[in-house]
Amino acid sequence: MSFIKTLQKKFKEGSSVEKIIYINVGIFIVSIFFSVLPGLYNEQTNWLTNWFSLESSTEAFLSKPWSIVSYGLLHADFLHLIMNLMVLYFIGNLFIQYFTQKQFLTFYFLGIIFGGLLFILSYNYFPVFSNNQGYLIGASAGVSAIFSGIATHMPNYQLKLRFIGFVKLWHLAGIWIVLNFIGLNGGNAGGNFAHIGGAIFGYLYTKQATTKNSGIFNWLTALFKKKEKPLKTAYRSSTKKKKTPPNTAPNQKQIDAILDKISKSGYDTLSKTEKDFLFKQGKR
Repeated sequence: MSFIKTLQKKFKEGSSVEKIIYINVGIFIVSIFFSVLPGLYNEQTNWLTNWFSLESSTEAFLSKPWSIVSYGLLHADFLHLIMNLMVLYFIGNLFIQYFTQKQFLTFYFLGIIFGGLLFILSYNYFPVFSNNQGYLIGASAGVSAIFSGIATHMPNYQLKLRFIGFVKLWHLAGIWIVLNFIGLNGGNAGGNFAHIGGAIFGYLYTKQATTKNSGIFNWLTALFKKKEKPLKTAYRSSTKKKKTPPNTAPNQKQIDAILDKISKSGYDTLSKTEKDFLFKQGKR
């Protein structure tokens, strides 16, 4: 099997997280190709960036409205790309354990859109932070939306970090937000506004989607609801079926409590006794 066919197969069989990573890497390789072509490159940008980056000027945005999405698939350099994709891989795979593949894409692309809109607003209405015109590239706003969304949905879930130990998701999300607010006084104020915009969207969308409250995200929360199947006409059978006795195993309550603990805090937070108990139950 050729290398190209292997990539096509992996892309087709991959999850939404993997597909987004493949797309970002592919576009980055294409951007390198354009940057070395004579006549398409200058010291600041290249042809691809000119056409698909999001500019702070509202006039420039209206002339290329697709840039509100396309900027999130471009990256400035390899370090910029690898940092975004590393976080996307770990947080994205955690996200799709509790949400669907479609919801992952929704958070990613709408996070990019909301981050881009806040970027444009920051340059045009907050000149104290952004005095110079510029452009925006990078998937950070989409990654921020996914990170904020999963941290809002399960704030007490704990990740085990090397040299640190267990850290709750909401702590990590809080640190990320604080760092971006601090960065508003730096040279990448517009980028930090985009990160904050993505994070705000992820928080509000998750809150709206997981409650019955009404609000501006009602048309989006429909994506979180399963379509109801049409009712079918039922016919009673003359043959009586034996009722299956309910599961009254004495260990069921303990199993449910352990599974609930795993869903909230992760498997690694279980004690050795709890892990041994689950292992024995699984062998039955």
